[in-house]
Amino acid sequence: MTSILYLGGTGTISAACVRRSIERGHDVTVVNRGSARRALPDGVTVISADIHDAAALTSALGGREFDTVADFLSFTPADLERNLGVFEGHTGQYVFISSASAYQKPPAQLPITEQTPLENPFWQYSRDKISCEELLFGAHRERGLPVTVVRPSHTYDEQSIPTLGGWTDIARMRDGRPVIVHGDGTSLWTITHSDDFAVAFTGLVGRSEAIGEAYTITGSHAPTWNQIYGWLADAAGVSSPELVHVASDAIAALTPEIGPTLLGDKAHSIVFDNSKVQALVPEFTTTITFDEGARRILAYYDSHPEAQVVDADRDAQFDRLAAYAAAADK
Repeated sequence: MTSILYLGGTGTISAACVRRSIERGHDVTVVNRGSARRALPDGVTVISADIHDAAALTSALGGREFDTVADFLSFTPADLERNLGVFEGHTGQYVFISSASAYQKPPAQLPITEQTPLENPFWQYSRDKISCEELLFGAHRERGLPVTVVRPSHTYDEQSIPTLGGWTDIARMRDGRPVIVHGDGTSLWTITHSDDFAVAFTGLVGRSEAIGEAYTITGSHAPTWNQIYGWLADAAGVSSPELVHVASDAIAALTPEIGPTLLGDKAHSIVFDNSKVQALVPEFTTTITFDEGARRILAYYDSHPEAQVVDADRDAQFDRLAAYAAAADK
C-alpha cells in the first residue's frame, strides 16, 4: 500500500485523483483548510492546516512521512520553496502539478511533446510554473530531490464549464442571447475529463522510472471550440445557439482579465502527444469525450440550482463584445 499526501485534494483535478487513489487501495491523506469544494470519499484522512503556514503545516503533520506527496497548490517558486522546506527528505516522490500552458505559445509545431520548449510570453501563471519546474529539476540534479512533474492542459469535471463565461454562457444560451466564442471557433482544443487524467496520474505514483521526469497528461480528445459550445447547447436543450465569433486580440483588449489565459493558451490550436506517459501507464486513454462531458455538466448544474450563478460583470462584458462584433460587421 502506497501512502499519498495530497496538498489540495478537492479541486477539479485533485478530487478525481484522490478518488482513484482510494479505489486503488492507497493510504490517502489530504491537507486543506476545511473548505472542501468536492466531497472526499470514505477512507481519506483529512488534516486541517493552512498550506501557506509552514510551521502550522509541520505541526499538523506530526512527523508523518509519505511515499508520495502530490502538490496541487504551489503556483510560484515561493510556494514551492516553502513546501519543499516541509517535505524534502520526508517523501520518496514529490509530484508537482505544473501546466501544459507552459509549453511554447504559439506552438511552432504540433503535436506538443515534452521536448517542446517551455515559454509563454502572454501569461504570468505559466511563467511561474516554468520557474517552479526549473527550481525542482535543479534540486533534482544538485541534491537528488525525487521529483516528478506532470503537465495537465484543460481538465474539467461536472462542476467546471470550460468556456469563457462558465454558467453565464449557459444562461445566455437559454435566454436566446448571443454567446461569445473566441476566434472563428475552428481551432482545436484538447480537453480532458478529470477521471481520465486520474488514471495517468495515479499510474505514475510510486514509480521509480518517473523520478526526474516530466509528463504531459491531456488525453487525445481535441474538438473545435464550436463543437464544445455546440455540445453544451445541446445538453442545455438549446437547438440553435447564437454563437458570436470575436477575434482573440479584440476580446483581450476589451476584457483584459481574460487576455492572459486566452492569448497564452486558448487562442491557439493545441494537440498533445501523450506517448511518454502511456509508455508507463498503458491503460491511460480518453474514455470521456466532451459530448458526454457536456451532458454530465448540465445534469449537475440543473440538479444544483445554487450553482447557477450568473457573473453580472462578465455578462455585461459579453453584451459589449456582441455589440462590438455587430458594429464590425456593418
